Amino acid sequence: MPQLYLKKLQQTFLLLLALVVFTNRLYAQTSYELNFGWKCAPVKEVVADGYKLSGQAFDIKSWMPATVPGTVLTTLLNNKKVPDPFYGMNNERIPDIYKTGADYYTYWFVKEFKEVATPGNQVYLNFRGVNYSCDVYLNGHKLNKELQKGMFLRFSYNITPFLNKTGSNKMAVLVHPPDVLGNANGGQGGDGTIAKNVGLQYTAGWDWIQPVRDRNTGIWDKVAIQKTGAVKINDTHVITLVPGKRLPEGVQQPAIVKVDAELSNPTNAAVSGAVVYEIAGKMVSKSVVLKPNSTVTVKLDDYTLQNPKLWWPNGYGEQYLYDVKVKFVAGKTVSDAQNLKVGVRQIQSEWNDHTGSRQIAVNGQKIFIKGGNWIISDAMLRFTDTRYDAEVRFHRDMNLNLIRIWGGSIIERPEFYDACDRYGMLVFQDLWGSGDCNGRWIDPMKLEDQWTRRKYPDDHGLFLRSAEDQIKMVRNHASLAIWCGGNEITPPEDILVALKNDILPRLDNTRWFVDYSNSEEMSRNELGGNGDGPYGIQPLSVFWQHKTYPFNSEVGSVGVGDYESLKRFIPQANMVPPVYNDDTHKNKTDSVWEYHKYIGYDTSITKYGKVKNAEDFAAKAQLVNYDQYRGLAEGFTAHMWDWYTGFIIWKTQNPWTAMRGQMYDYYLDPNACLYGLHNGSEAMHVMYNPVDGMVMLANNTFKAKRSIMLVIKAYDMAGKDSLLTQVFVDIVPASTKKILSVKKILDEMSAKEGVFLSLQLLDTDKKIFSDNLYWLPDAKGDYSGLQKMKSNGLVTTARYLQSGKVEVTLTNPQNKVVAFFNRISLVNADTKERILPAFYSDNYVSVLPGQQKKIIVDYNPALFGKNLAIDIDGWNGASNNRLINIAN
Repeated sequence: MPQLYLKKLQQTFLLLLALVVFTNRLYAQTSYELNFGWKCAPVKEVVADGYKLSGQAFDIKSWMPATVPGTVLTTLLNNKKVPDPFYGMNNERIPDIYKTGADYYTYWFVKEFKEVATPGNQVYLNFRGVNYSCDVYLNGHKLNKELQKGMFLRFSYNITPFLNKTGSNKMAVLVHPPDVLGNANGGQGGDGTIAKNVGLQYTAGWDWIQPVRDRNTGIWDKVAIQKTGAVKINDTHVITLVPGKRLPEGVQQPAIVKVDAELSNPTNAAVSGAVVYEIAGKMVSKSVVLKPNSTVTVKLDDYTLQNPKLWWPNGYGEQYLYDVKVKFVAGKTVSDAQNLKVGVRQIQSEWNDHTGSRQIAVNGQKIFIKGGNWIISDAMLRFTDTRYDAEVRFHRDMNLNLIRIWGGSIIERPEFYDACDRYGMLVFQDLWGSGDCNGRWIDPMKLEDQWTRRKYPDDHGLFLRSAEDQIKMVRNHASLAIWCGGNEITPPEDILVALKNDILPRLDNTRWFVDYSNSEEMSRNELGGNGDGPYGIQPLSVFWQHKTYPFNSEVGSVGVGDYESLKRFIPQANMVPPVYNDDTHKNKTDSVWEYHKYIGYDTSITKYGKVKNAEDFAAKAQLVNYDQYRGLAEGFTAHMWDWYTGFIIWKTQNPWTAMRGQMYDYYLDPNACLYGLHNGSEAMHVMYNPVDGMVMLANNTFKAKRSIMLVIKAYDMAGKDSLLTQVFVDIVPASTKKILSVKKILDEMSAKEGVFLSLQLLDTDKKIFSDNLYWLPDAKGDYSGLQKMKSNGLVTTARYLQSGKVEVTLTNPQNKVVAFFNRISLVNADTKERILPAFYSDNYVSVLPGQQKKIIVDYNPALFGKNLAIDIDGWNGASNNRLINIAN
């Protein structure tokens, strides 16, 4: 089962890759990636050295095909040398590098390619990421004088003098694993020594992932050939300044654009020319003379951009991106060029004395942060533009506006930032460190004491060089908002001082730097502890009633997928639902569920009835998922700018088949967490406080909302409605407003078997723009009425609006019961398997008697064709009438 889904995902990624390569060639014919045709072999099986291996005479035909970019483990998996480590207990069948020794995963990678040097031009071999160190040979020459070390360093070699005149070239790269392998002993980051490296910490295991057996050794990021004239543009820096307080609409006052470019001239002659950039049809240039064998940074004159189209975070305005073309021109010849996408915006931050926390502003407007914590897209570093786009789009669909990149991982790839730029997701980027590995707490699982761990990594100079390089790589992205020293701990003092006083002021001085992720510089801690949490199942009242940290960098709950999701990585023999013991307060959990880090739902599932099997458990878990994340978003939003300036959910995605903290699974299949969050985080929202019964409005926009109609109704289990009130209301921008309490009447109505509460906001055209349905328990706290609901009379139709877009219409006739909690899935009509990824304007939707709802489904038509159908799985739907044909 999982291999089938992976094959489909790989087809998606390869198609987009072809499109990206084609598009890049239109604009930059001087650069291409070396993605295919690599061969590899373990070092212990190779007797030749790099000089011989990179010679034309050495035969590598019998070597194993290698995946580059990729890791050794990815190559072994793709060659069926190891089982899929994401399925069942397969990871236990793969040798761990700590036990095998480093040589087991030390590999030679060899690539043949065609390229010739032409007079007056330079040819470069560029690596964007090798884990952890390497030696590089080309045509019998060694390119690096010393071992090239650093997972987070880009390497560039001028290979012009080493290219064969015939055009046939051969490269050999010997890749070594991390210097310190780390004992995966079950602790957070194993025994902690993985943090001695400047690299990934999660690869030694965490409470959401099992160890990655090769510690992600390999040429894990892109390898490219770049051809230029005499002068090469290394890094460009674009800063935009947007003074004053702006609104998304209307004529804008000017913005300032500041550009500088780092240029290198590797030749033995001086080069005269000009640096030129173009934005909005205007050219800015500066003449320069580059000395032989020199590298300089050239600052161009500031440009005043009239009536700019601004970039805004999701929910606040458009994400407009300007094309900025930068080039170096010598005479009439373009020596090198870069094409950038630039969002015109300015990030500000200031302390909020009322909340006791930092607040973020964009273009002068304060932004209530609704964020998600992100680990990495794929635990085995299989990155693609398509997957990045899908994952970031899901975050946009959750109505979030920020993604935090956790410090035990990486500075994400530029393609991730591209997606965040498109979808309006601010990025809070940690640097490499964690409280667990780097010594914040006493931990018996760790090999060394806190004093020693506090000095990790071993090579502080490598850390700082890596930080400089990666900052340059991503600093032009509009989405990048916050730099952070590390997860729950600062880096060592000398590193911290260098970052704050030198590197960031020099390379990227327009963003807020916070020392560590739950620092009191971000959120004043009045509650004790370390400024994060709570985690796991919470009574909904907690989110509303109990004040937590005013800018919470980690707060979260559960996240088990539905049965279709579980089938992708759990063998049928292990489809055994957990059983919670009320006396011991512990879960009896199957070994595979345990291995995949199941976190307990405790008593929340049985409130919906006794669990029949794993499928029933997973279905009921979706009700809990929806309620938990809607409640979390609403509880924090209810106190925005009073208790809180933001919250960041731990966590919204998994790079492995884990069973906790995820809005969608590894295979990009969303669960009800996503849509509960989508509902609770909408910009203009009506909500219900379960503690005091108060109906409230939240306006998280820059505009006042006037003369909107609030309709409050209750529905019993037979579908009979009771109008509680219907009233016009107003609300000012960036605020919440209490309307009235309906607790007393709802307590009476729900006492016997529960009740549905419908809250709707209608605009002056009588169109519903916030529609929120709660299911309230009976007097005992159980959902007894849901357990005996009649089947609904839902009528479902579907039609193609255009290629890749389907409209699903759900109609519930009058005098019927509520059509409750319907999961819509786009599926293959023959196999009934879900189309992944697919994007739904809403899901897990309920339709009231006499109501009609329309859901839009987006997918990639190039991959899945038209042999599709819609599957409807509702709580009280007819089980024999689920598949709906799609009309043309």
